[in-house]
Amino acid sequence: MFTVFLGLSSALTFGAADFFGGIAAKRISPILATAVGAVAGLAALVLIFPFVPAVWSTEAVLYGAIAGVNSAFAIGLLYACLAIGPMSILSPVTAVMSAIVPVTVGLLRGESLGAFGLVAIPIALIAVVLVGFVPEKDAVRPSAKALIMAVGAGASIGLFFVILDAAPDDSGIIPVVGNRVVNALLMFGLFFALAALAKRKRAGAPAPARSSLWRRGLYFAMIGGTLDVMANMAIITGVRIGDLSVIAVLTALYPAGTVLLAAIVLRERIAPVQYVGIALGIAASVLLVVGG
Repeated sequence: MFTVFLGLSSALTFGAADFFGGIAAKRISPILATAVGAVAGLAALVLIFPFVPAVWSTEAVLYGAIAGVNSAFAIGLLYACLAIGPMSILSPVTAVMSAIVPVTVGLLRGESLGAFGLVAIPIALIAVVLVGFVPEKDAVRPSAKALIMAVGAGASIGLFFVILDAAPDDSGIIPVVGNRVVNALLMFGLFFALAALAKRKRAGAPAPARSSLWRRGLYFAMIGGTLDVMANMAIITGVRIGDLSVIAVLTALYPAGTVLLAAIVLRERIAPVQYVGIALGIAASVLLVVGG
């Protein structure tokens, strides 16, 4: 029961984090939004770390570093595709893929999903197709580029679950801390490198002004990063006390939070067939839980 609570909590938190991260990526950039989010999440972890039992080990740090490289790619790609939009379509695509990867790993390791779980995987693949199929001219239409990015982001997020699951059980939140440190270093390094190249190209031209819109982008990135690390803590706890496949597919319900916020704040419109795809994606996640 506690595993279910952790999975659903991480799903709602991830959904809100993706919404704020996607908004931040539109105002600043996906790279800077990811870097700022990583630092904000790290600051939250520093405050929490003294109160969480943990045993330092080379293995714990190594898995944290690997998770950091993976999540830098995953979150950067996710924020980039959400910045292109529409959030309410691309978020479910990443969710389905994030469930398929750890479930596949679980099956290869001998986990049994049962009849419901085996049916859920093809349903999830159908959902990916439906959310990208838009028959109406005035409906929200995701580009092929955005869909490919969403699939890649989802697969990387799924791999993140697998990495955290492999970390030592007594490592506490050390892998999450390592993840944030490496993530921040990589993304800030990339951001400053690209900024230096851009500055060289426009040598002699006045620097662009930092608007209030840009500053709000930084605030949104910090909120998204803090929420993201809270979800990570729920995930690493969940995979230690329960099955990898169960916590992964429960977390894959996170589009509910993103879709709700996108509909309320951004007024995004979705075609009926896309609603079917979103519903199938959520149903596939539920079936995977039942099968597990």
